[in-house]
Amino acid sequence: MSKTVYLVLENGKVFQGKGFGAEGEVTAEVVFTTGMTGYLETLTDQSYHGQMVIQTFPLIGNYGVIPADFESNSVGPCAYIVKNRCQNPSNFRSEGDLDTFLKDRGIVGIYDVDTRALTRIIRESGVMNGKIVYDMTDINWEEIREYQVTKAVASVTRNMTETKDMKDSKPLAATNDVVLGIEKPETPYKVALLDFGLKDNIVRELNRFGCDVTIYPGDTEPQTIIESEPDGIMLSNGPGDPAENVQIIENLKVLTKSGIPIFGICLGHQLLALANGFTTYKLKYGHRGGNQPAKDLVTGKIYITSQNHGYAVSNESIDSVLATERFINVNDGTCEGIDYKNTPAFSVQFHPEGSGGPRDTETLFQRFTKLMQENAR
Repeated sequence: MSKTVYLVLENGKVFQGKGFGAEGEVTAEVVFTTGMTGYLETLTDQSYHGQMVIQTFPLIGNYGVIPADFESNSVGPCAYIVKNRCQNPSNFRSEGDLDTFLKDRGIVGIYDVDTRALTRIIRESGVMNGKIVYDMTDINWEEIREYQVTKAVASVTRNMTETKDMKDSKPLAATNDVVLGIEKPETPYKVALLDFGLKDNIVRELNRFGCDVTIYPGDTEPQTIIESEPDGIMLSNGPGDPAENVQIIENLKVLTKSGIPIFGICLGHQLLALANGFTTYKLKYGHRGGNQPAKDLVTGKIYITSQNHGYAVSNESIDSVLATERFINVNDGTCEGIDYKNTPAFSVQFHPEGSGGPRDTETLFQRFTKLMQENAR
């Protein structure tokens, strides 16, 4: 029988539920994601480091655990909050159930929570801290309120380089080849990928578009990257406050002056902006889910995108001499993409590898390969 568990928010609100997964008390930042599917991708996304995640969709776990769909080898969130958990998943690809998956990885779960009411509090009041407890008699409110996500990138980045060659990628379906006009080069492009909390599908997409990828720790010295003579540099997604990564920002200042094409995604987008002197700020409750509309200011087209971030680049801080804002969020007007004028680089806040549309913005990888071709040394 499941134990009674309480989620205590820093504003004093308390939600009662039942425990699943691992047992334990945990303090973290409470955020919500609106994805109707993709809970495995959410759980294995390192951008959720230091956070407990609310799933707004009411039924979670119904298609089980499918390792092939993981975005990393580790779980990103430190706790998981759902309305209804499925104990008997049904899917021909399933290799287990969610309860066991969380237990094995030491992740605390809580279900039978009024996630609609909980999400509304976060949406109206903004992201706040919370704690999962089993006993309400002795709550340390100061501990909850003072919690901060710090040293996030250092906590999730790898500690050694790794190579993922194009030959390791799965072949594209013929229909996608036709639609996207993809022709893999005879000699693969060499891409240096900086891991700030990498989603594996970024690697898979680079491979599929004709790139051999060498993945580096996020704090790798810029000269090491330059001396490897890559055709392009990819900046990955990741967790935490982008402005906290002072040394990485300094490293990117060097890389932007190298003339090597750069493509930044999510945290990589924010770090590249900071390296160019722009500013970032924390959003009220962030953008998390697979249904965020982003408008291309050049073509006027609107794309449905996958997103997971709590910070944004300030639109007003973008220096028009150095760069042009390319995408904006249709819901709130925040910056979703930047094209740079002073260096062959561009970046997006959303995840083009995340199949939001489902493949609408995948062409950004094709744009990156063309940029590498145009700037070949």
